[in-house]
Amino acid sequence: MVQRKIVKIDEEKCDGCGLCIPACHEGAIEIINGKARLVDDKFCDGIGDCLGECPQGAIKIIERDAKEYDEKAVQRRMLEMNKEQPKSTPNMHNHNHHGGCPGARMMDLRIEQDSTDGQKKIKNKNRGEKKTTINNGDIEIKIKSQLQQWPVQLMLVPENAPYFDGAELLLTADCVPVAYPDYHLDLLKGKVAVVGCPKLDDNNYYTKKLTTIIKDNNIKGITVAFMEVPCCSGLVRAAETAVMESNKDIVLRKVKIGIKGDKELV
Repeated sequence: MVQRKIVKIDEEKCDGCGLCIPACHEGAIEIINGKARLVDDKFCDGIGDCLGECPQGAIKIIERDAKEYDEKAVQRRMLEMNKEQPKSTPNMHNHNHHGGCPGARMMDLRIEQDSTDGQKKIKNKNRGEKKTTINNGDIEIKIKSQLQQWPVQLMLVPENAPYFDGAELLLTADCVPVAYPDYHLDLLKGKVAVVGCPKLDDNNYYTKKLTTIIKDNNIKGITVAFMEVPCCSGLVRAAETAVMESNKDIVLRKVKIGIKGDKELV
């Protein structure tokens, strides 16, 4: 044991949102029984990357007697985490989670559990059936793109672009168009889109830029389309803060997209 800096989590303040988990690159934090907890002292380097991600201010750095930071143990833990494959989509508030950020865990969506023998099998609706051959001339399905502007990346769009004037803004997590097959017709149609990833980009920068866009343009309404994984809620938080700081009365709609393509209005 040595006297060193280490994370301390106030469970009274913690609401189990899970935003601290992707910020911890050592996998030192888990959500257990709806609260963020430090897994083991040796996994925490005491740098505090997780501090700025906690909206409740439940995390701080203190000095106390603790196990020394073990870089090799962290490497082994990260390897184990990458090998994990959950049976279903995690629910951050109702289950215990092991392995860092649930949004970054590997899942094979082709795999389903066979209820009769308990074995996992690859989905294939045509297995054991004669497949129908479809030629190029038989079927043609083409959906018209609903994209109205370029660029779409929030880091790149000009804050005073003319297409923002009088626009319905669609703030989209960049995984949404891949997961949601009806994205163009159901979400994008009639809207100006900006795309970002709150986990991989600077969410504070997103918040400031969105605030400027809302202040400087006549935005009619905003829809936030985000993935169900916990880290994606940072995009919602950026939009909520931007609307509040802009001092404008703008309707903010939230659409949560599941990893398997389901949609939920929240």
